[in-house]
Amino acid sequence: MVIPTEDGSGRAPYAPLVTLGEPDLEALARGCAIFGGGGGGDPTLGYVMAREAIRRHGPVTVVDLDELPDDGLVLPVAMVGAPTVIEEKIPNGSEGGRIQAIYERHLGQPVVALAAAELGGIEGMLPVAWAAHAGLPLADCDLMGRAFPEIHMCTPTLHGLPIGPVVVTDERGNVATFTSVDAAWAERLVRPTCAAMGSCASLAIFPMTAVRARAVAVRGSVSRAVRLGRRLEAEAGDPLAVLAAELGAVRLIEGKVADVERWTTEGFARGSAVIEGFGEDAGRLLRLEFQNENLLALLDGEVVASVPDVITILDQHGAGAVVSERLRYGQRVSVVAFPCHPAWRTAAGLQLVGPRAWGYDLDYVPVERLHATHG
Repeated sequence: MVIPTEDGSGRAPYAPLVTLGEPDLEALARGCAIFGGGGGGDPTLGYVMAREAIRRHGPVTVVDLDELPDDGLVLPVAMVGAPTVIEEKIPNGSEGGRIQAIYERHLGQPVVALAAAELGGIEGMLPVAWAAHAGLPLADCDLMGRAFPEIHMCTPTLHGLPIGPVVVTDERGNVATFTSVDAAWAERLVRPTCAAMGSCASLAIFPMTAVRARAVAVRGSVSRAVRLGRRLEAEAGDPLAVLAAELGAVRLIEGKVADVERWTTEGFARGSAVIEGFGEDAGRLLRLEFQNENLLALLDGEVVASVPDVITILDQHGAGAVVSERLRYGQRVSVVAFPCHPAWRTAAGLQLVGPRAWGYDLDYVPVERLHATHG
């Protein structure tokens, strides 16, 4: 089964990129921050790494999966760990090449393209840097269409594809390889290893042929992020209108961050934030709960958005998305939510990443339906 897109096909209805050069990186970072939904890590570090790699090695070719040989090996890569740690424990740039070499030895064939395991935050930028260093193309796809905090929360899991072997490495050169009975077990094994590596590491998951990736990946996501970032820059005065037009986003509240509670544990940044409304939202309170990514939004005690839909906080001064680890008291923000990729609204998708998967005793209701109900 092909993962559907908004137009019902396997391919995304966006003009595809041909290359990613330095002028494209700000737009990509802006788009990745929006799709991250508070998680995925601050894309600023990824932007700097990608920029320096492109300056050294030249632009990265972006390819549609149809352009790759059927049996070509596509390698989705990412970072794993707490975004609060990633800000200070910076990759040294050698991780991607080390991971690639291990897979090529283990699987006995060359990697023909890298891909982003998830679209959000730094995770959408890091594969650009690694592709530039390796001289490889970047596949125009990812495995989430957003960001999720656990490594098995990917579209290939919905199809029962093996997640491994999973290769994890840190900036010191430590390497661990896992072969697990299923994707959920890979998460259980990788997470404590990541904690031992300092709660921040690099990895690759779901190595697969291009023909298999065509059926399970979220296609066109890199082009989509760049398109969104460019439009946000061009229409900087009204980002909410851009997000509504591009993503079907709805505004949940405009206000001030009145309280943030955040802690780092088990390789995650967990916590909650309270937004105190002003203007037309005066007197209203929005509570956000997050585990790296924003999971649940309650307006005056009523659910107005929940995972797997994407909940994003925008800084009203810079109009950029605010990641969970950078939320601060007193920030003036707008909170929006928009529909997730259709794969996550299936029964299998909701079982994996719906509200009950996070311990919330509530059924998922699409954000557009909740908005119609609550106005």
